[in-house]
Amino acid sequence: MSSRRQFLIGAMAASVVPGHSWADLGQTAYLNAARLPDQSYALLGLTIDGGEAFRVALPARGHAAAAHPERAEAVAFARRPGTYALVIDCADGSVLARMQSPKGRHFYGHGVYSRDGTRLYTPENDYETGRGVISVWDVEDGYNRLAEFGSGGVGPHDILRHSDLNVFVVANGGIKTHPESGRTKLNISTMRPNLSYFSGNGELLEQVELPQEWHRNSIRHLAIRDDGLVAFAMQWQGDVADAPALLGLHRRGEEVRFAEADLGAHTALTGYAGSVSFSGDGAGVAISSPVGGRVQIFDANSAAPLDWIEMPDVCGLARAVGGFVATTGRGRVTLLGRNTAAAHDMAFDNHLVALS
Repeated sequence: MSSRRQFLIGAMAASVVPGHSWADLGQTAYLNAARLPDQSYALLGLTIDGGEAFRVALPARGHAAAAHPERAEAVAFARRPGTYALVIDCADGSVLARMQSPKGRHFYGHGVYSRDGTRLYTPENDYETGRGVISVWDVEDGYNRLAEFGSGGVGPHDILRHSDLNVFVVANGGIKTHPESGRTKLNISTMRPNLSYFSGNGELLEQVELPQEWHRNSIRHLAIRDDGLVAFAMQWQGDVADAPALLGLHRRGEEVRFAEADLGAHTALTGYAGSVSFSGDGAGVAISSPVGGRVQIFDANSAAPLDWIEMPDVCGLARAVGGFVATTGRGRVTLLGRNTAAAHDMAFDNHLVALS
């Protein structure tokens, strides 16, 4: 797709190979976008204890990031319906490449590398047709756009690499939007969210839908355990009092299992799960609700509720030794398993990305 090369602006002419690995950055363990006190935006590197390791300026609000599997290199994505993505050398803060979504598309704020780090996969909205698309970018050729394939649905918000070699899972949220309508949801009555599994070349391997009566439960964010168990967080597009389970668990070839706390704890989430993560040991799985101001933790194997923690404006979740780490829109980084916290003068955005 050489005609697509114009979509890469400011990219390096040759391969992008910084000279540092993640290990060279010391204790850097997580990535999180943030809004700073002067209302500017940045991508932050955080240490295992919640301290700041580095920051790199972003041109607008960020959402999530993709970490290269080996090099100290990350892609910071704009929040939907943003069109930019910056490739950053996290060792020195330099911008290695500037990616732009193709005309008529926007990013969804997420992306993932192939296992060998030579390809980047980005979910996109072809907003004139309403079709979900996954673009494939050549990392070693300056993040040049190579190809695309259909996401298997509408609104492919998140994508992760599965534990199987060269297999990816996509969260098709089912919601149609258009930039001219802002963030207005255009098809609530006809939503059909799904999980779709693809090979690296775009072959659809498996697809799972929710029960018909839950068709308004938008599948938004993903986490994957080392043994291939997928957790997905959902956001209910209806009356909060009618919200079904907001956490699903799926293993390829099996039925979906749903996790839900007792009525009071479940209702407190207000029908909105913002992020999802397995614990450091994989035994637990948690979802966060910035609207409800709490984290709910479940047994990852039985789906039984274990605990809930109040935390105002919490959304970012990632695994940590002994449990989970969470970030909030009030600048707090909390290690849930150790009950320790760090405070920053900034507002963390929705997603905390673990580097390993």
